[in-house]
Amino acid sequence: MKKTYKMIDLDCANCAAKMESRINQLEEVSDATITFATKQLRVSAKNPDALLNEIQEICAGIEVGVQVVEKK
Repeated sequence: MKKTYKMIDLDCANCAAKMESRINQLEEVSDATITFATKQLRVSAKNPDALLNEIQEICAGIEVGVQVVEKK
């Protein structure tokens, strides 16, 4: 299943690359891509929403204040 999330307050392209790398290391994730220009995260996993808290922790740990929210 693929899911797209918005990344609020993402200001650092280098940080985005680090986040993408760390999210891809999660066992349940088959693919994750962050598009810095559009501030979007696309995750392919069996249940991406179940990983949202872990993804949020990874992102906030790399760049303080970043929020990962469901794209409406």
